[in-house]
Amino acid sequence: MAINMKGKSVLSIHDLTIEEVEQIFDVARTLKLERIVGKLVNPILAGKTLAMIFEKPSTRTRLSFDIAMHELGGHPIYLSSNDLQLARGESIADTAKVLSRYVHGIMARVFQHQKLVDLARYGSVPVVNGLSDLLHPCQVLADLFTIREKFGSFCGRKLVYMGDGANNMANSLIEGCAKVGMDCVICTPKGDLPDKGVWENALQDAELTGATIEVSHDPIEAVQNSDVIYSDVWASMGQEAEHAERVKRMMPYQVTPKLMEVSGGAIFMHCLPAHRGEEVVDEVVDAPYSIVFDEAENRLHVQKAVLALVL
Repeated sequence: MAINMKGKSVLSIHDLTIEEVEQIFDVARTLKLERIVGKLVNPILAGKTLAMIFEKPSTRTRLSFDIAMHELGGHPIYLSSNDLQLARGESIADTAKVLSRYVHGIMARVFQHQKLVDLARYGSVPVVNGLSDLLHPCQVLADLFTIREKFGSFCGRKLVYMGDGANNMANSLIEGCAKVGMDCVICTPKGDLPDKGVWENALQDAELTGATIEVSHDPIEAVQNSDVIYSDVWASMGQEAEHAERVKRMMPYQVTPKLMEVSGGAIFMHCLPAHRGEEVVDEVVDAPYSIVFDEAENRLHVQKAVLALVL
């Protein structure tokens, strides 16, 4: 049975039901197949406009959302921080109310997650999280969609995230894995733990789906019998000043061919961009078991599905 998601904001995976997640995957699969056979325009969103707010630069997020709207017959409008009166002191509340009079939806890529919360609170159109300091749900929805393509289901599968356990990818991966019933291990240096609130939400979902969510500080132990090894940059945008210290602390968590071998046959995933030679080496990114470009492509299909459903 189709679930009505029209008007729903997507700020986190925890806020979605498992039925809504499955519906996103089903619609994404249909839209992907249409594109493969050459049907590049499905005018589901004809006449609809999406405001795309970018406080941070982007390759995949900007291109995938822009192309998604065009291929659904809609119109995307790119807005940098300098394009909005936010830069001159207009409040988030007023911005949300004004945009809601003009557009049918808002996608925002921001530094502070609270800005997304406020856009959804004060606006009257759906808001989609294109990335915040806390969460990156669209990336992880695309990751999970890709994992399901490769394995058929999530049951009995184990994902190990290797690196900075306190960043937005670690947070969203535990949310996503818990929601779909996939075991997840965050392998990270001591002290670099996921957000406490996100962790508690993930444990609630894991109780319902049977997933296990754990933290480890031992890479060799963590990757035993894993199906997916996932990595991300060690210094996110805004943390450049900490780069040298982070590289030194995180180096034991670098993904190498040896670590992949210990896993017993895992695939490798990375949200990109990758800092080759830091969190992962070339020999892993370019190996046959690496599916980083499959998941990058699937950002387009999954986000098309999200937009088609909420707009």
